[in-house]
Order: sequence, then structure tokens, then C-alpha cells
Amino acid sequence: MKIATDDTDLTHDQWHLLRRFLPAAKKRGRPRTALREVINAILYLVKTGAQWRLLPKNFPPWQTVYHHFRQWTRNGLLARLNHRLRARVRQAVGKHRQPTAASLDSQTVRASAHGGQVGYDAAKKTKGRKRFLLVDTLGLVLGVTLEPADCPERKGARVLLATILADFPELLKLWVDGGFNGPEFATWVQTQHPRLVVEVVKRLAEVPGFQVLPKRWVVERTFGWRKAIPIYRRARA
Repeated sequence: MKIATDDTDLTHDQWHLLRRFLPAAKKRGRPRTALREVINAILYLVKTGAQWRLLPKNFPPWQTVYHHFRQWTRNGLLARLNHRLRARVRQAVGKHRQPTAASLDSQTVRASAHGGQVGYDAAKKTKGRKRFLLVDTLGLVLGVTLEPADCPERKGARVLLATILADFPELLKLWVDGGFNGPEFATWVQTQHPRLVVEVVKRLAEVPGFQVLPKRWVVERTFGWRKAIPIYRRARA
């Protein structure tokens, strides 16, 4: 029985856009697996959260799909694709290709040690890992890193920002929550990117319950969009 994957398969226009950025097939050796089907398989796994070995049979063998995914992650191809697609989306809504403002946040998730180092987040009473995510004003991913759950906010942010700020020279504003507050962190950011100003968006103490904070809700929405952000420890987007 064929598994219906219309919700995750590339459309003709999407494939036409992506194919120009993919590596050319080698002239010698075995015929290459169709890369469109490889990407469809990766999109299916990302959307469903299925295990590699449970990839439906109508896709290429899971070992082949995993090989391409691992290779493209390590050589930066997936990050470059994300960078190009993000630029096109920004231009389509009238924004500059390069972002000038971004939002940073973290999220603790339960995880076991078999996938990497874990820690205990006392504030969240959770054992697992902590995702640090940087997005633009549309919520599109600029960068992400994964640390043990006991990693302090400012330390995890430094790990992430140190690896990606050079890719975004036009950033001028960085919105964060109270967990990243303090002059030491703001000063460190400016040593990495002199024009980038850190602005803490504070929660209103007099307003009980959930609050949609200006500028900060965008990164919260992205966390909601992405249930399994990092498969490898760090990713530049």
C-alpha cells in the first residue's frame, strides 16, 4: 500500500527552485538516487517525526536518505538552502534579503542520554536538552544550537551567536527575554557585532497568566512550528 505523502512532497515549482542548488550527479559510477525523492523523504520524516528505519517503502531506502541528509548537514548544503529560501521569502513580502532585527529564546525539552549529553533544568523541573533559537521578524530560522538542559541562558546564547553572527552583518537589534538580561551579555554581543543592540522585552508583572509580548512572540511561534528543531548538535541556518 502506498503511503500518501502529498502534504510533504515537493511541488513541481518547489523542486524547480531547489534543484539548481543541489550537487550535480557524478559522470561515473552507479546511477544516483533521484534527489527529489530523497528530499521528499526528509520532509516526510521532519513532518511526522518518524524514525529513519520506519521510512515508508515508497521512498528510497532509509540508509540512502540518511546518507544524503548527513552529508548535506555536514557540508552545509541544508544551511545554504535555508539561507537562500529565507532571502526569497523576505523579498516576497517586501523586506530586505538580510535581516536587521532578530529574536532569541530558549526552550527546554525532555530527552534521554542516548542522543547526546543531557542535563537537569531546575526551573522547568525537566531533564533533557535546551534549544537556543534565533529567528528574524518573520519567524524564519537564522540559527539554532542544542545544549544540555542545565546550560545557563547567556552561555547557550553565546555558543549560538558566536557561530552565526558573522553571517548576518546587517543585524542591528536583538530582542531577548529576562533570562538573557544583564550588561555583561549585552557587552559581549557588541564585541562580536559592534552595531547589534540587545533589547530585553520584559513581562508585565501586573498582568497575570499568559502574555503575548511585543517582538518576542515571533520566536515563540517558531518553537510551535518546529517540534524537532535540531537533529545534530549545532546547525547554522
